[in-house]
Amino acid sequence: MVALALLVPVYVFIPQLVTKAPSVPALSLDYRIPLQPAWVLAYGPLYLFLILLPVFVVRQDELIRRTFFAYLTVWIASYVSFFFYPTVAPRLDDVVIGNGFAVWGLRFLYSADPPYNCFPSLHVAHSFVSALSSYRVHRGVGIGAAACACVVGLSTLFTKQHYILDVVAGILLAFLAYVLFLCKTAREDVADLDRRLAPALVLVVGGIVFLCFGFYVVLYMLGVEI
Repeated sequence: MVALALLVPVYVFIPQLVTKAPSVPALSLDYRIPLQPAWVLAYGPLYLFLILLPVFVVRQDELIRRTFFAYLTVWIASYVSFFFYPTVAPRLDDVVIGNGFAVWGLRFLYSADPPYNCFPSLHVAHSFVSALSSYRVHRGVGIGAAACACVVGLSTLFTKQHYILDVVAGILLAFLAYVLFLCKTAREDVADLDRRLAPALVLVVGGIVFLCFGFYVVLYMLGVEI
């Protein structure tokens, strides 16, 4: 996780290094999808849940190593695409009109995340790699996480963070990483104790996400503008 975190600054600087104008990989259906701020409640918390999930659930050394390389593949492939095929997010306006916690949260998202580096969607690719990695430990946990990843993919469309093709590319990239690394791990190598603990650890991760979500609710109630 530390090694992957070191790649995050590159994400920020790529748009500054690109010289050509960004593309708009939009389908006609993209223009029919309305902006719905309430979807930010899935975009943030569910993504955090999926990123934390393998940190707790994946405990077998070989699977940890393969999960790392799966994430690394997604990062590097995405960065190459961001540089050679720059895109801009489908935001109608960086200023979100309205009131309420969801609108407040979407404003924060827009201010924190520049509208670039869209194709493929790292948000979606990360979510599915996490789900697929967890699937190698516990089938039920993995299926549930994959369902959450699908919701995250939808949330990127309704918050106008990504286009449909961005989401599809993110999913395909995650499955490529799965085929290259994760599917080669034998389920028999996962200890029975780790498999039995996985559902309980899901609750632990959910509790952490709930606390983080509550922190932002408190900030909103205090009228903090971020």
